[in-house]
Amino acid sequence: RAHVRAKGSDVRSGDRALTAGTVLGPPQIGLLAAIGRGTVRVRPRPRVVVLSTGSELVQPDEQLASGQIYDSNSFALTAAARDAGAIAYRVGAVTDDADTLRATIEDQLVRADLMVTTGGVSVGAYDVVKEALAHVGDEDEPGAGVDFRKLAMQPGKPQGFGSIGPDHTPLLALPGNPVSSYVSFELFVRPAIRTLMGLPDVHRPVVTASLAADKALTSPKGRRQFLRGSHADGSVTPVGGSGSHLVAALAQANALIVVPEDTASVEPGAEVEVVLLG
Repeated sequence: RAHVRAKGSDVRSGDRALTAGTVLGPPQIGLLAAIGRGTVRVRPRPRVVVLSTGSELVQPDEQLASGQIYDSNSFALTAAARDAGAIAYRVGAVTDDADTLRATIEDQLVRADLMVTTGGVSVGAYDVVKEALAHVGDEDEPGAGVDFRKLAMQPGKPQGFGSIGPDHTPLLALPGNPVSSYVSFELFVRPAIRTLMGLPDVHRPVVTASLAADKALTSPKGRRQFLRGSHADGSVTPVGGSGSHLVAALAQANALIVVPEDTASVEPGAEVEVVLLG
């Protein structure tokens, strides 16, 4: 029987070729074709539209004027959405005008399975997302519309969530500070994307590690704090401070150190919960 391949030696009739929830890559596509299956039922990669707001935002490579900053959120979150498995589209920053924002969102809904906005969700004079979407709803769909809350966490206290448009497209409105925005994405948007994909592991891995620090970490009581950290070999070292604008520290971190709501201080050497980002 040299050079003879027995019928059914690869997959027999009645065998389960692929289980539900399997991510289809090149080998899986090849297997489906090999057993004669031209079509299968799948969950597609969700299409995520990322939109940042703020009249002060300028695109990279452009000249900054007084009172302006570069738009980093839309780039970071679009990359994060792709990393989570989505097909992501980045929209340029929208000025602080509620009518313009509503029109932009309506234009983007045609290609969105999930809409993500950053900025304009607090209680300031230019919180355009809150102004534009706080009263958006659908009388025929219970629970439709966007709700804005203050969560017991730091960073990322102001958050918005709901659904908009004729197809009730889910929308998550994140705060505008870069670190707040990214932490909020990891906690809320990434799990939503991976749930839409039908994946079982929707959350980042969580481990315990020994805190390697020169002094105790302090945290506001009543809020769950997520500090940037560098994790390796069972220990985690804080990176940078707690400021929500410290993008350089975020870029050096591979983990989030979690300080619970009822904890105001964590001593060096203590065991802490760590969310692994990479």
